[in-house]
Amino acid sequence: MDRYFVVMKLRKRSKCVLAAGLLFLLTATVGKCQVLRTDFYSSTCPTLNTIVATTIASHLSKDITSGAPLLRMFFHDCFVQGCDGSVLIDSTANNTAEKNAEPNQTLRQFNIIDEIKAQLEKACPRVVSCADIIALAAREAVVQSGGPSWNVELGRRDGRISRASDALTLLPPTRSDSQSLIDDFETIGLSVQDLVTLSGAHTIGRAHCFATVRRYIGFNSTNGIDPTLNLTYALQLRRLCPLPINMQARVALDPVTPNLFDTQYYRDLLVNKGIFTSDSTLASDERSLVFVREYAANQSSFFEQFPLAMIRLGQVGVKTGASGEIRKKCRVVNKL
Repeated sequence: MDRYFVVMKLRKRSKCVLAAGLLFLLTATVGKCQVLRTDFYSSTCPTLNTIVATTIASHLSKDITSGAPLLRMFFHDCFVQGCDGSVLIDSTANNTAEKNAEPNQTLRQFNIIDEIKAQLEKACPRVVSCADIIALAAREAVVQSGGPSWNVELGRRDGRISRASDALTLLPPTRSDSQSLIDDFETIGLSVQDLVTLSGAHTIGRAHCFATVRRYIGFNSTNGIDPTLNLTYALQLRRLCPLPINMQARVALDPVTPNLFDTQYYRDLLVNKGIFTSDSTLASDERSLVFVREYAANQSSFFEQFPLAMIRLGQVGVKTGASGEIRKKCRVVNKL
């Protein structure tokens, strides 16, 4: 399926969910899509939130870097086939799945999702979707790193299709310029402000050196450094990621407070310390720069907008009602 048709399907489903939330359009959408609800599992799996929160807390206590990959996983899931847990599916002999596409090969912590799912299958079998687990895990990654909380909308069902080719086509590359990013977000119904707000997830976590090295070693310039990158920062990155590049080595996305969910990321952008091109470009386009400046100066504004942007992202391409399935194991689709 080419990019146009995948995008149009995602936009159609996203708009259906959004429209159902508006009273004056409610009657037009009844029967066409099921609205996500924050209390979807309140009676069928009342221990859901506790299981997710305690499991992630346990992992964070052992490895403080465990949370950020869960937040990234939510983004990578929703951008391809919608928020349907398709990023969790393993490849088979007949199909190369999303998680094995080049942009997803650095995704981590699938084991945490597996662990949560196993506990939920004991507490409330075949009730909670893997797609909803990712959404809840992303929220916990933010909260337990010092960020804001929100009531996650639930009721997604799991998709059965996962193709590496879709991930390669639909995920925004880290080399993207601002116009490409704005276009990519617009195709799934998200605004420029959503783009800048969700990019703030880079306030926590780490990037693999091999994914960032092109900006400070071997760039087409006299010193091999991207001129849009802060020189002192670029030299620091060279020391942290020396040649030959260790393929497992990682560097903090936010060099000041890498484990704290705050607004340091935006302050970094204003002094040319965005590690990816897709980060630094947000401070070079007036359409996005206005929000970078707002969040750099006002953490309360960012903490107010981030949950709203995550809720909007979580509505993209969802499968509800009779669509999809509730996987017994998140890595494998159910047998028909």
